[in-house]
Amino acid sequence: MSIVHVGSMASLSSDLFYDILRRLDGATLANAACSCATFCSISREESLWENVCHSLWPSTNREDVKSLISSVGGFRKFYADCYPLIVNKDVPVVECDSYSEYPEEWLEGEYYGDIDELESILPSDFVSIVDVRYKDVVMCSKVIWGIPDSDGFNGWFYNCPFRIDLLNLSYNDGQHEDEVTLSVEDGLPPIFSIERERKDGKLWRELCDGIRLSWIIVNKKLKQAANLASWSPVGGQRHWPTDKDFLMRFGSILPAKDILPCQVVECILVMKFRVIHTEGEGSQTTLKLTELSMQLKDMGGSHVNGRNSLLVLKEALKSRRSKNYSEVLESCHLYSKAQSELKEEKMRNESRLDRLCILSGIAAFITFWYCIL
Repeated sequence: MSIVHVGSMASLSSDLFYDILRRLDGATLANAACSCATFCSISREESLWENVCHSLWPSTNREDVKSLISSVGGFRKFYADCYPLIVNKDVPVVECDSYSEYPEEWLEGEYYGDIDELESILPSDFVSIVDVRYKDVVMCSKVIWGIPDSDGFNGWFYNCPFRIDLLNLSYNDGQHEDEVTLSVEDGLPPIFSIERERKDGKLWRELCDGIRLSWIIVNKKLKQAANLASWSPVGGQRHWPTDKDFLMRFGSILPAKDILPCQVVECILVMKFRVIHTEGEGSQTTLKLTELSMQLKDMGGSHVNGRNSLLVLKEALKSRRSKNYSEVLESCHLYSKAQSELKEEKMRNESRLDRLCILSGIAAFITFWYCIL
């Protein structure tokens, strides 16, 4: 075997460097670009980042999505905007009294934000790029242009709770896509009975560890994009609402300053699976994806309407992001803590009000009999 000695990197072909870099994932490619001037120059090639995006988000391989990404700044910018997750640690302490009085003190125009700004935001400006993976298996890839059913009669969308249900969209052409399933062939552990799964929870643990969700929102007009998902589940509930259902929650904490009284809202992405087959009788363990939806809720647990949701989504595109997943979890925990404190304060106020009503009733009863006697 002969060994060729290389004097310097400059003597190597740039095509060789390109072939090396195109095999890297996005994070490694970004690190390699910082190592030397040659890698930095080659890493600016748009085709490298296009390959990275296709590998990470299969939906971006569609021709219409490629054109969209090119129009908002290219694949390199798209990756830089969407790979880091939204982090919002500025969770204010919301007092129960101020929270309940806030909508009454503000005029309608102030409560709903800048009306002129709202008129410049249209549901058709937004595009949803959604990808679901289980380990290395691509389960579902969908693209939604605009916000479904936002052109309803009398503008009901702006006043009704905001929600996007990915699996129950109405198609004008009448075509329905095949159902999304996950089986043992995809890497699921087999379960022989629901009762046994309820005890050991092996399927639930494997599902939470292996499932990954990406829900990217793109604003065509502003040429901005952000990933609203948390990659991994931040919560969930097994065997709910039935023994065969598994519900997982993804999402992020979005800024809503000057939009809502709580100043932050929770973007909740719900993914629900149902066991349709267990091992035995010639069948294998199979799960069916029955729900994949997005909704926004304020700190009080109320759904955000369509009008405010458009403003919140616009602000989310400019929010801070981080590649550190622990920061994302910390952001969610801070929000949950503030939400729990608000709920406890409401319960204490209701308890005080109940005691006051009881004492008032007793005082009225004693006064009544005192006057009679």
